[in-house]
Amino acid sequence: MNPKSNSIPNTTFSDTDKALFKEQIQQGIPAILPQPKPFESNINHAPKRKEILSADEKKLALRNALRYFDPKDHAELLPEFRAELNNYGRIYMYRLRPDYQMRARPIDEYPGQCQQAKAIMLMIQNNLDYAVAQHPHELITYGGNGAVFQNWAQYLLTMQYLSQMTEDQTLTMYSGHPMGLFPSHKEAPRVVVTNGMVIPNYSQPDDLEKMNALGVSQYGQMTAGSYMYIGPQGIVHGTTITVLNGFRKIKKTPQGSLFVTSGLGGMSGAQPKAGNIAGCITICAEVNPKMTHIRQSQGWINEVIENLDQLVSRVTLAKANNEVVSLAYLGNVVDVWEKLDQENIHIDLGSDQTSLHNPWAGGYYPVGISFEEANTMMAQNPELFKQKVQESLRRHTDAINKHTAKGTYFFDYGNAFLLEASRAGAAIMAKNAVDFKYPSYVQDIMGPMCFDYGFGPFRWVCASGKPEDLQKTDTLACAVLEEMAKTAPTEIQQQMQDNITWIKGAQANQLVVGSQARILYADAQGRVKIAEAFNQAIAKGHIGPVILGRDHHDVSGTDSPYRETANIYDGSRYTADMAIQNVIGDSFRGATWVSIHNGGGVGWGEVINGGFGMVLDGSKEASKRLASMLFWDVNNGISRRSWARNEGAIFAIKRAMENEPLLKVTLPNSVADALLDF
Repeated sequence: MNPKSNSIPNTTFSDTDKALFKEQIQQGIPAILPQPKPFESNINHAPKRKEILSADEKKLALRNALRYFDPKDHAELLPEFRAELNNYGRIYMYRLRPDYQMRARPIDEYPGQCQQAKAIMLMIQNNLDYAVAQHPHELITYGGNGAVFQNWAQYLLTMQYLSQMTEDQTLTMYSGHPMGLFPSHKEAPRVVVTNGMVIPNYSQPDDLEKMNALGVSQYGQMTAGSYMYIGPQGIVHGTTITVLNGFRKIKKTPQGSLFVTSGLGGMSGAQPKAGNIAGCITICAEVNPKMTHIRQSQGWINEVIENLDQLVSRVTLAKANNEVVSLAYLGNVVDVWEKLDQENIHIDLGSDQTSLHNPWAGGYYPVGISFEEANTMMAQNPELFKQKVQESLRRHTDAINKHTAKGTYFFDYGNAFLLEASRAGAAIMAKNAVDFKYPSYVQDIMGPMCFDYGFGPFRWVCASGKPEDLQKTDTLACAVLEEMAKTAPTEIQQQMQDNITWIKGAQANQLVVGSQARILYADAQGRVKIAEAFNQAIAKGHIGPVILGRDHHDVSGTDSPYRETANIYDGSRYTADMAIQNVIGDSFRGATWVSIHNGGGVGWGEVINGGFGMVLDGSKEASKRLASMLFWDVNNGISRRSWARNEGAIFAIKRAMENEPLLKVTLPNSVADALLDF
């Protein structure tokens, strides 16, 4: 199957097809079971999960799965579900996969009594679009295990509930399971999502594996399980800013310079596109042939190379000609680092974006073993697989150390590389044996340059599905930023100009995969002004409804000591008050849906993050909600960063208080170093 075939925004369907789609959504789990579906080997599937359940626990997993179905169907489904559990380590209920095309349809094609609910259905389907999702048949959007639902019964029930929802109801989602519709009120969130919220003492990786196999919890990443993923574009902007500022940090121009990294599945697939936009040479290694060729077919990489000698020749030529080119190496990144060291090819910027939050279940593949062999080993001999991964991490680190000794600037890209390398015994620690030898990109780049000033990944989706609506919103957003830049303080002029450049080039860079969506780094003032411009355009009939959201990789909402809050140095980096406050505050300030997750981004038990979605419909109520919620959503994070004594955040929160008299934030006092010199 063509990976792009499931994401066709302008496909015209007949009235009969649309009516059938609505009927299927409304029926939920069908009264008469559909026939079993063949396993489609051409689809990119999740690897088999390791055996972790006892015999009795397997029976419990089957009981848990069968409770979605009428007892008359249990005898027929039991052997099928048992086979799935044995073959894949999970019960996905493949038989229930819908026959209709999974894509972000125009909002008016969804059945329902509530426009907000229709918008949420649109976003759910976008997360499962074949062109967007990493493992669509396993309901996994990105990161190897970032799931929207645990099984297809949950999907069908959720869509049915949303089609029935009124503005006086709220749907409660427990780790992919729709607990039900509960009475609420018009100003309440329409959906409240929790994913993986377990008791802290049960938050080890094997706890996730067991609870997920039992069907009682899931790893939702963040934008996967909260219905706000917009394909690799979602991280392209942040990656572009990171690469640009990385070159600024080492005082080199991107042109003719080399950026080496790895990972093309899910969000990491944005890296080569970002490298092209930044203007450098990018090598991005990936072991999965399907993901590599999907990214090439989507135009996110320029060339695929499978031979190391050929890679060296191509990079040498690109450097000589000052090319802007993205090269995917189909193979292991450890081999790349080692080969470039042997050939004395200078790497300017280096990083890694494999899913090391999930190192034992397909997030990172060991060097010297084929992709297929590794997939078999991780399921059949997980202890040996873990040993091989840790050996590979030690080699990986040794190769990086050789390059940094020659002047390479290496940074952790928030994927837990430094953390897992340290756990593997790699030579990754600083001389004090406490800190890592290399910084997180948040510590050196995104934290002090963007997050502390309130700039983060604001995003929107045009619910009409019309490309022309997206173009109009780009124009509106650009106009807002250009007007703001005229009076913006010196401290944030660089951020403003980077974002103006980004939005002006967004159409030409062909960033859309799946829904008609856009991401744009903006501060609280920018987000509010842009959203209000959209809402006014909707009210005038210039564009259709717009769905607002953000990535978890943001100023606020995420407490992640090795990524989003890596530049918090007051000892509070392991606390999660900010994330919890964020989602509670968003819920009563007007969010259409809210979510709180354990684990998004850097691993189960390593982070807590909150997110939201908001539907703009052109109403005065929407205008009021967006102003209240977006202001809080950003300034909650700035206030926490300010209290940690981050200079940029102190500047930003003082500015926010000047602009909003109702905002009163406790500011820190500085302590003279000399007083503590004892």
